[in-house]
Amino acid sequence: MQAFEQFLVRWRSAGVLDEPTEAAIRKYEESQATPSGRRWQVILALVMGGILLGSGVLLFVAAHWDDVSPGARLALVMAMLALFHVAGILTRERFSGFATTMHALGTVASGAAIALVGQIFNMQEHWPAAVMLWAICAAAGWWLLGDEFQQTLALLLVPAWLICELGDRASVYNGADVYLCRIIAVLGVVYLTAFLHSRRRVVYGILFAVGCVLLIFSTMILRQGWIWNGYFHDWGFVPSSLRLWGYAILLLVLGCGWRANRKSLLPGVVVMAMAFVVPWLNVVKIEGSGWRHTEPRVAMYAVVAAACVFLAWWGVREASRAVVNFGVAAFALTVLWFYFSDIMGKLDRSLGLIVLGVLFLAGGWALEKTRRRMVASIAEVTA
Repeated sequence: MQAFEQFLVRWRSAGVLDEPTEAAIRKYEESQATPSGRRWQVILALVMGGILLGSGVLLFVAAHWDDVSPGARLALVMAMLALFHVAGILTRERFSGFATTMHALGTVASGAAIALVGQIFNMQEHWPAAVMLWAICAAAGWWLLGDEFQQTLALLLVPAWLICELGDRASVYNGADVYLCRIIAVLGVVYLTAFLHSRRRVVYGILFAVGCVLLIFSTMILRQGWIWNGYFHDWGFVPSSLRLWGYAILLLVLGCGWRANRKSLLPGVVVMAMAFVVPWLNVVKIEGSGWRHTEPRVAMYAVVAAACVFLAWWGVREASRAVVNFGVAAFALTVLWFYFSDIMGKLDRSLGLIVLGVLFLAGGWALEKTRRRMVASIAEVTA
């Protein structure tokens, strides 16, 4: 209410509101006031309790797994699922936080149950199908319950299933890593930008953290380019059919991001362009023993740095401090990557350390100053 009162005072002093209107707005807002939500201690207790309970059940099942028959194993797995969800149903009206935790444990346990049932009956192994079934469970939980955990798990597992299916079929071909990491990079930027204005801050926080990891991980794989160092038989390049499936999944991810937030399409296209260009910007070198490795060109660092600068600019435009901070941090990591890969090895050890120290001090100061200026511009826009 304190911030709301400040706005009323500002509007009144600017002549936008008169005294009766101000009183009417204040009366209405006070009547709409809702009790405060769960305190952080309760949320922490629920999260820790859910993790400890799930770990205890997992250890109990693992300890007695070899002592029970296949039928008893199946009954134990089904009882584990039913226990969590029934507990959530019975406590939903009295304590919604506890019910959410129980349903979350039930959905997580469904993934373990799918794997265990396949192991009990020695079913044919196709592990992406297990991810698909788990994703269906999460999507059903999101549809039926609509809580934040089910939504988060569904948004993580559905694209994970598509990527796992493509990866399983293309794993023996040269270039499979590039096509998979292109999808992962676009998925990461969608997690960063598509749910930016979601009211469910927990969902966005988790997806944002996952998106940061996916972007960094995929870029590190893409920098290796098309080199093939596998120990298995080389079946050739990825066939056209699998490449088309990869493009279809990539466009589907972009489309889903656009559906959630139309403004996320632009950063998605920029990162997609970066992911398509980066694998070509390196040089393959062959050592005397025949071992091949790649070295990035300077253009690769420039392309990645440009994408980081764009993300920071886009974060300022959309008033997102989180995206600005990630863009600045990713740019700093790109500069360090360039220094360690191309510069430090060419300098004397002491000189290299001196330059690195100057880079940390001066570069860090400049980046922090730039970041603060960007965040301040966001505050001016939103004020």
